[in-house]
Amino acid sequence: MHWAYRTAQELIEKHPNQDIFVCASGISPSGSVHIGNFREVVTTYFVVRALQDLGKKTRFIFSWDDYDRFRKVPKNIDQSFEQYIGMPYSEIPDPYGCHSSYAAHFEKEFEEALGIFGIDVEFIYQSKEYTSGRYNYHILHALKGRKEIYDILMAFKTQESSEEERNHFYPITLYCERCRKDNTEVKAFDEMQEEIQFVCSCGHHGTVKVMDANNIKLNWKVDWPMRWMVERVVFEPGGRDHSSETGSYNVSKEIVRRIFNHRAPDYVAYEFIGIKGNSGKMSSSLGNIITPGELLKIYLPEIILFIFSRYKPNAAFNIGLDEDVIRNYSEYERFYESYRNDTLGNEDLYDSFRLLAFTNNQRVPSFSQAAGILPLINFDVHILGDVLRKIGEEYALEDIMKISDRVEHWMKHWYPEKMLHLNQEKDMEYYEQLKDIEKRWLRDLCAVIQESEALSSDELMKRIYAVCHDEDHKVKKNNQKTLFGIVYKLVLDNTSGPRLSILIKTLGIEKALSLLDFSS
Repeated sequence: MHWAYRTAQELIEKHPNQDIFVCASGISPSGSVHIGNFREVVTTYFVVRALQDLGKKTRFIFSWDDYDRFRKVPKNIDQSFEQYIGMPYSEIPDPYGCHSSYAAHFEKEFEEALGIFGIDVEFIYQSKEYTSGRYNYHILHALKGRKEIYDILMAFKTQESSEEERNHFYPITLYCERCRKDNTEVKAFDEMQEEIQFVCSCGHHGTVKVMDANNIKLNWKVDWPMRWMVERVVFEPGGRDHSSETGSYNVSKEIVRRIFNHRAPDYVAYEFIGIKGNSGKMSSSLGNIITPGELLKIYLPEIILFIFSRYKPNAAFNIGLDEDVIRNYSEYERFYESYRNDTLGNEDLYDSFRLLAFTNNQRVPSFSQAAGILPLINFDVHILGDVLRKIGEEYALEDIMKISDRVEHWMKHWYPEKMLHLNQEKDMEYYEQLKDIEKRWLRDLCAVIQESEALSSDELMKRIYAVCHDEDHKVKKNNQKTLFGIVYKLVLDNTSGPRLSILIKTLGIEKALSLLDFSS
């Protein structure tokens, strides 16, 4: 059974009377959301899809933690933004000047990508929730239980607790009303008056009534369990860094039980994702990231989801942007064809397709096939359409472009090694090195090419295979391999290329013969 369906069934068994299954994920918009963060969302998404497939109502919420403090300026952001460190993301200007805030820029960038994936999610912006006063009662409750919260936190640490530290512990961030930074210190909390006295390093000081405040935020390990309780969350995944014995989940699990009198949601720990050839965890601040938007310029959305679905959350994997792209496309195309014909024969793979929101009835050209043709025709999508028609494949221009645009972006930006180029003249020096029988094969091939216009792709390929026929099957295979290598060398100066019938249809008779016919 696929891991998402197993998780969904466990949730149903644990909550037999649950009307709506609330599943959550969330990210802080500290910069562009990368595909490592995307795993947070897609893990929840697959469980939601499985619950729906099993007949359950769901609510999929995604929290933007945009009331978190700005901690570090990412490498791709102007370093002048250091002046905003300590302010909430939602109150910092957009470094690119196109959205209302720093947070909004990166939120909208990611939300647009999720829309392309067909992931329907309810976004919750924590800056709005906190400043609206929605959480004020729970903030007050946490402040009154601050010493017990301190004891819970210290139970997960190796250092000794102290009564003085305990008396001066406040589980909140307080943004200064004047400078809007969190460089504040709580001097006193009056439980009877329910107000806080604070002082800021900017010189401002004052008193704020908790129930009227719009500048107080709970610290992470208290904020997270508080929101579990408020939203009645039953499932939420978390990264490996939150999943250790003393990590955020176990701490928050205890806080939600003892402070907020609520049960922690079921939890799945997910491993990190890497970029093939690049060691270390992806980080927005380090700049070693690939965003979902960038990945969508290479892969169709359903293929990205399919790749993610095939790995259990606790399995790490790398995204390859080299030859892996063709392999991933070809694998998906092969598996989908079997799924569509009901011959897949693998339960996990079958469930992976069931989890996809896409109808999967769109017809697009093979990525590998398009990759072999497009560089030879200067990435002209109209010529690609003509070549595909010649080999008996008809597609709408819009569907061709879904693949051709991705092939072009991949080759030009990520894997130029795959870019094939036509030779401009006959390679006489190489031809003279061929054996007599190989030259005869080449002459016979040119005769086939002369008639290729009237042949279908399959018929043409049969005629090409027959050029170097031998009664011995093994010898025939070796002959064919040798002939193909000769053609690729003479036409592309390469050891490989597209299927010969497609290559010939792409070049046309005149161009093909100009590089392969040495009879004159």
